[in-house]
Formats: sequence, C-alpha cells, structure tokens
Amino acid sequence: MLVNMTACVHEASSGERIVPGFNVFGFEDAQAVIDAAEKFNAPVILMSNKDAIEHMDLRSSAALYCSLAESTRVPVIIHLDHAKTFAEILRAVEAGYTSVMYDGSALSLADNIENTKRVLELARSRNVSVEAEIGSVPYTDRNEEIKSILTVPEEAAAFMRQAPVDALAVAVGSLHRMQTKSARIDFERLRDIEALTDVPLVIHGTSGIVDQDVKDLLRTNVGKMNIGTALRMAYGKELKEEVLSKPDEFDRVKLLRKPMAAVQAAAEEKYRLLGWKEIYREKL
Repeated sequence: MLVNMTACVHEASSGERIVPGFNVFGFEDAQAVIDAAEKFNAPVILMSNKDAIEHMDLRSSAALYCSLAESTRVPVIIHLDHAKTFAEILRAVEAGYTSVMYDGSALSLADNIENTKRVLELARSRNVSVEAEIGSVPYTDRNEEIKSILTVPEEAAAFMRQAPVDALAVAVGSLHRMQTKSARIDFERLRDIEALTDVPLVIHGTSGIVDQDVKDLLRTNVGKMNIGTALRMAYGKELKEEVLSKPDEFDRVKLLRKPMAAVQAAAEEKYRLLGWKEIYREKL
C-alpha cells in the first residue's frame, strides 16, 4: 500500500513507536525490509540517498518501489533522502516518490526556510510529505566539535513557524555511518526542541546510537529514525562469507539468498528496538 509519511510518523510519535526509514539500493534489499515490516504489520520507509540514486536513477527506483508497495498491505513510503536542490525534489515527485527530504542544513536559517517553503508548495499540491533538517548530523565516528552543529531549539521553533513541514530532522548527538554503537543522545536538548515545536522529529544516524538511548527515544516525539549502516554491514558480512565458502558459485540469485536474509533479520531487529511487536510470520 503506497502512502506518504505524514500519518505514519504522527501516529508512531504519539504511541511509543518509531517508524524506521531504511536506505535501500534495489529490489533485493527493498523486498527484504518490506518482508520485515509485514511481520510486524508496520509501515516501512524505503529511502533513496545520493549513493542509491547514482546506482539507480529516480524514475527506475520509483517504478520498482511503487510496484513492490502495490503487492503488500502494509504502508510503504518511498522517500528521497537528503535532497539538496529543488530540481532533484521535483524529479522525485514527478517520478512517483511519496515523500521527500529537503536538506538545507548547510545554509543560513533564512535560506533554509525560504527553500523549504518552495518545496512545501510543490509537495502540498501532489500529496507528498516533506521532511527538513535543522542542525547537521555529520558523517564521522568521531565526537569532536559535535556541539557546534547540534540543533538550536529556538531555531527549530522559528523554522516550524514559517515552514511547517511534516517531520523535522534534528541533530542531537547521532552520527551518520557509525559502525559501532557509541553515540549518545543529548536528551536535554531534545526535550527543549519538543517543548518549542509540535512536529514528529527525525533522528538520522541510528545505527551508531546505543540501544538504551534508542529505547528512551520511544518516550519522546521522535516519529522516524533513519537506518542504513546496520543493513549494509549485515549484507556485506554475509556476502563475504558466501563468496569465500563457495568459490565456484557464480549464480547471483544463489549468492544473494543468505545476504538478503541477513538484511531482513537486521531490519526485524530494528523494528523490535523501535517498539514494534511481531504479530505473525506468514507473508501477507
């Protein structure tokens, strides 16, 4: 079932659950995370980041993911992640994406607001949900100077007054592409943001956050968390083992069976961590 993100993240943020957004790169991993979502009767967000778009263009990605969404009863959101330009967002919307993130976090607050307002005007006319970002989540596993780019609560409030997006990504201590769970959430800052805004919040860089902090986030207004590295690590580890243990195997389908099972298992683990209960095991 193809939907936008708005209702799903609102319901999750008020019900001690969080909707996972998974970075996917094609048929196999997209189907794996949908299969995981079906076990929990939960929504799933299929996200295309810059690397994914370079691997498979927006139009091809949208066609594939829309087709997969039509074959399941769980809500499926097709989301463009970290788009930097209006042109890229327009291409995604025209291709069939149901949700977009405009990332103007590197700009001044005023420019970020103005650009986001333009995105909102387009999205509202197409029933597309919009995520934006205040503060900046870095791509590193070092914690130096993180405070200088964390979200300022008053700026988040000013942003939402002028550009009322459906979900707001905030920087509160997580980092992109961490391979170890060592990032800690600044809950005091998060509570201050919650006190000044009324919007589901989004956390990027979830793979590196310690599990207890993720569990504590269930009692906040966070409605979406982005997950990429955990799935890629599960895939890479299993694929290496398959190739090394079967040096004469050349069938792509056979080689990918165990890696995709590992991706699904990693996605299921995230659903449990984010407050979802497994309700059945049969495919819908």
